[in-house]
Amino acid sequence: MQVQKKRKPYDEINVTPMVDLTLVLLIIFILLTTAAVQGIKVNVPKASSSVSLAKPTTKAITIDDQGQIYLDTFAVTLDELESQLRTFKATTEEFPVVVKGDRVTQYGRIMEVLDVCNRVGISQLGLVSEKARPS
Repeated sequence: MQVQKKRKPYDEINVTPMVDLTLVLLIIFILLTTAAVQGIKVNVPKASSSVSLAKPTTKAITIDDQGQIYLDTFAVTLDELESQLRTFKATTEEFPVVVKGDRVTQYGRIMEVLDVCNRVGISQLGLVSEKARPS
């Protein structure tokens, strides 16, 4: 006849699974926060068939292949662009701005224009591109 020993209740908490879970969650949090894309925050207009940016108050900024900047149809420098946008913003609080850049325009020039728009406080900003053709 075998004598069974009375088992003692297990009174210690095994923390290994909790530590593993905590470390996994910490790694996920670190990866998600460092993966955020930095850049200029813009409020781009939503695409809709009924709403169009072609309103009389819409300002068009165009950058040609030589890097020359045009506000609507008038050639301007970056300083002139900023002062004219500030003047227009003083009279019209919210107005959309559309930025059109030539295909061979240097990206840095477009970023300078976007930086001016950010300094002025323009919240409705759109970038114009051609619709991609299906291949």
